[in-house]
Amino acid sequence: MKNLIKEFEQNQLAKLNGARKPLAKFKVGDTISVKYKITEGASTRLQAFQGVVIAKSKSDEHYSATFTVRKMSSGVGVERKFAANSPLIDSVEVMKQGVVRRAKLYFLRNLTGKASRIKEKLDFLEQQGAVEGVKENVVEEKSETKNEDKKAS
Repeated sequence: MKNLIKEFEQNQLAKLNGARKPLAKFKVGDTISVKYKITEGASTRLQAFQGVVIAKSKSDEHYSATFTVRKMSSGVGVERKFAANSPLIDSVEVMKQGVVRRAKLYFLRNLTGKASRIKEKLDFLEQQGAVEGVKENVVEEKSETKNEDKKAS
């Protein structure tokens, strides 16, 4: 019986993986934006849900893997649980990588304001290439000011 279920899950995963691009790799503590397909009547649109991943269940390769995303909306905490292999998820984009020491961040439910912030991994931005242009400009400005100071002396 278990083998039959495993085979079914593997077949379903193979179908899903062939039909769409893989999701971005993320972990608990990361701030992500999930683009989710919503059908209203005859039209289908994408809606973004951006928040902090507070829990992941099972590995990404597992058919019934899920993750929970929490955000604050008008001062009210909103959590949404997504099936990682759902065909309704269009894409997942990692906005920030967090530095956490827990597997589940359920304690964030009791925190508000600045207390609920998570430390951000700064080298993540460098890996993305977003900060490199800014760094080069800063280095150039520093070297120019040093040269001007030497000329003034």
